[in-house]
Amino acid sequence: MASLLYPYYPFCQQKRFTSNTRIHCCAYENPARQTDTVNIKLTNQNGSFSDDKSPLVRAAGAGTGPPPRPRRIILVRHGESEGNVDESIYTRVADPKIGLTNKGKAQAEETGKKMKDMIEKNSSHDWKLYFYVSPYRRALQTLQCLARPFQRSHIAGLREEPRLREQDFGNFQNREKMRVEKTMRSLYGRFFYRFPDGESAADVYDRITGFRETLRTDINIGRFQPPAEQNTEMNLVIVSHGLTLRVFLMRWYKWTVHQFEGLHNMGNGNMLVMERGFGGRYSLLMHHHEKELRAFGLTDEMLIDQEWHKAARPADLNYDCPMVNSFFPHLHQDTGRG
Repeated sequence: MASLLYPYYPFCQQKRFTSNTRIHCCAYENPARQTDTVNIKLTNQNGSFSDDKSPLVRAAGAGTGPPPRPRRIILVRHGESEGNVDESIYTRVADPKIGLTNKGKAQAEETGKKMKDMIEKNSSHDWKLYFYVSPYRRALQTLQCLARPFQRSHIAGLREEPRLREQDFGNFQNREKMRVEKTMRSLYGRFFYRFPDGESAADVYDRITGFRETLRTDINIGRFQPPAEQNTEMNLVIVSHGLTLRVFLMRWYKWTVHQFEGLHNMGNGNMLVMERGFGGRYSLLMHHHEKELRAFGLTDEMLIDQEWHKAARPADLNYDCPMVNSFFPHLHQDTGRG
């Protein structure tokens, strides 16, 4: 299976797009009560959710406005683990307790240096990091090595998040049975096949959905912002596992099962950067080149959608989503006839 390598790419010149899509609510149906209408504006210039007239928001914000959205969401796969080089270790050591090899620790530290260089090259001096990490030993060790290049003043905090754990593969003690199960998974499909006494990728999707909602809440209320600060150079870093991170991307960008199954695993210790675009949404194309994303498994349709994310606001809907035409055969035929 191919790995997503991490070369550093400078920012590309971006073209701006405009969108007039807005959502307003909640006017009463009774005209006599129009004076009580509450007008909720979902986004502002920095892409944060806001409610201009809510007394609760005014009281909480004390005139400071909603917190800015983080500059980046950076996904990091753990470094090379003992299980990556010797699967027999699963017969002796529980999966959550498997650690990194020396090579894996070096990979994580090197990624930390690349991350620091990337942030410093394109951010002001007051940038910060907030970490979400899987509780598995190899992920925790990856974060410890990853963070070595960073001073304490740049680390806003961290949270151990059990929902970011590895897919549960069930009983690893019988190696031959596990080989058979992995062969069956390839035939049945990676997303829906559930290992005996374990999880399918669909099960991981369910818990990642819960984590995504927590993450969105943290972003919208600025939970990781220092007291009385509005830092626009906050970077969220998620340290987790290969399949879990692919499922996270699938859930965030609403990719289909077919699109998910076409993705390749990230290399050990590598990172993928979701960067805030011009309108407030996050796009992989803000940082990565098209060629790199194609190597990861993104299709033409997925890349077109990433281009849209570069300019769209959080409340916008992509009415020109290319998947609509490709999904409905009659629309595809109509388009072909011109």
